[in-house]
Amino acid sequence: MQLTIISGASSGIGQALASTCESLGHTVATISRRPGPGTFLEADLSDPGSWPGVAAWIDGLVTSQAWDRVVFIHNAGVIQPVGFAGEIDHDAYTAAMLLNGTAPIVLGSAFIGSVHDLSCPAHLMMISSGAGRRAISGWSGYCAGKAATDMWAQTAGQEQDFRQSNITITSVAPGVVDTDMQAAIRDQNSERFPDIETFLDLKTSGSLRTASDVAETLQALSMVNSPETFRGVQITNGALLNIGDFEADA
Repeated sequence: MQLTIISGASSGIGQALASTCESLGHTVATISRRPGPGTFLEADLSDPGSWPGVAAWIDGLVTSQAWDRVVFIHNAGVIQPVGFAGEIDHDAYTAAMLLNGTAPIVLGSAFIGSVHDLSCPAHLMMISSGAGRRAISGWSGYCAGKAATDMWAQTAGQEQDFRQSNITITSVAPGVVDTDMQAAIRDQNSERFPDIETFLDLKTSGSLRTASDVAETLQALSMVNSPETFRGVQITNGALLNIGDFEADA
């Protein structure tokens, strides 16, 4: 039996991932502010006060039985507030930085601690973004949060290789997906977000990926252990990946 834990599963990619995993017979556990599928924990991950309880909940799930595989896909994140640094609400900016950049690292570390002594393989997948790998005006908090998660995944993956552990860590940018987050991006103005026309064009041209298609690829990737090959790409521990890496042979 496989345990798959997903954060941010009440909508979008996270919800599609949960549905995909449930259809495969996984035990699915989800974390979000709004009700989600599977065994559900309500938590606001932008509040550091929630993190110890979430970590303990994850540990309880991991140690509840002898699993064949344990996966944690950290998907929770927000694009808001959009706007130039210094010109947006400070409290909202702080909460977004905690959710996008700190919660994944703290909970990722807790997950490693929980699965570290298991005999079965484990995979920690961070859902990243191309925004963590290039600067986009109006998204300083989002870009910085995703960049921090990418660097942490690279470093923690390197550490797991050094330990010769059974834990694989990856950080995957899913591309531009037709979700509520994309709708929020298109609802901005050019003063706050100068690149808005690019995202409007992606929608009108039909270039957005569907959440279900992306979820299927992410779920399949989560079954890979470093240094195995997935769709022609060697998955090394701590790898920074893009969903497009796998589409040619999908």
